Amino acid sequence: MREVFHQSLEELQNGLVEIAELVATAMEKATTAFGTSDVTLAEEVIDADSVIDERALALDELAIEILARQQPVARDLRIVVMSLRVSASLERMGDIAEHIAQLTRMRFPERAIPKGLKATFTKMGELDVDVARTLAELLRTENLDLAERIRNADDDVDELHIAVFEKVLSDSWQGEASATVDATLASRYHERFADHAVSVAKKVVYLATGDWAGDD
Repeated sequence: MREVFHQSLEELQNGLVEIAELVATAMEKATTAFGTSDVTLAEEVIDADSVIDERALALDELAIEILARQQPVARDLRIVVMSLRVSASLERMGDIAEHIAQLTRMRFPERAIPKGLKATFTKMGELDVDVARTLAELLRTENLDLAERIRNADDDVDELHIAVFEKVLSDSWQGEASATVDATLASRYHERFADHAVSVAKKVVYLATGDWAGDD
């Protein structure tokens, strides 16, 4: 019976890694589509979001089944509860990638990135993709050095997010209202994506150490 229980726990953790990898792929495709106005790639991201949702739901159902049947305690209980909370964050990250893809589709055939901000959004996209890939590796290995890497990348995304707002609020900004909205939304999506990754990283640190570390 205990062997089946531990297999279920392993299935939970492996499921989180798989969802995180799907999220990383979604964000990579979404940022590429956003930067190149590739509506076909954007459609792939939008269509694939349902897969992330289904995986997250199935994982939550497994976690609830474990709670009901096994009544885990100590670290085992933390694993199950963490899985429920992390799957919610990963599902939201997948939604954010979809939102970026939807911006691309909405503006097609025009480019979604406002003039003068291409380099900024390219860098934000690269950072978020790296964050997502690092997060999948963190969930796989519990290497806590990766959690710090995610926090540092989030700081960089925050700085770029501020730079976007400063740009669109400056006197030199000549973008139309739609460009201002697109820039504001896209920047916010990137910023929230990284924030969710930090939240997941904190939960992994807590699972590994028992300490809720990393808050400012």
